[in-house]
Amino acid sequence: MPLSEKHCIACKKDTPALSRERAVALCKEIPGWGMEDEAKCLIRSFRFKNFAEALEFVCAVAVIAEKEKHHPDITFGWGYATILLTTHSIKGLHENDFVMAAKISEIANGA
Repeated sequence: MPLSEKHCIACKKDTPALSRERAVALCKEIPGWGMEDEAKCLIRSFRFKNFAEALEFVCAVAVIAEKEKHHPDITFGWGYATILLTTHSIKGLHENDFVMAAKISEIANGA
């Protein structure tokens, strides 16, 4: 099943973070995203024509984040938005982060 069709599942504090190898493999399924902080977070920047388009995108991401109960860190301004995904409770990446990245990419692609 494609990542964008999955849903986030609540993870417990003792859930292990994904291994670097697994994170690298999943990252191949979300073009445009990169990993930072020793494969503990996903990041991607998006460009827009103006502030209003960036805000509209951020609002659409917020709707999905609330629905999935998995919230990214978002920085945005005139013509850009940067999304950072990590699972704070496990101090690393979980499949949920990749699911959200795929869903956010769909928003950016107008799907």
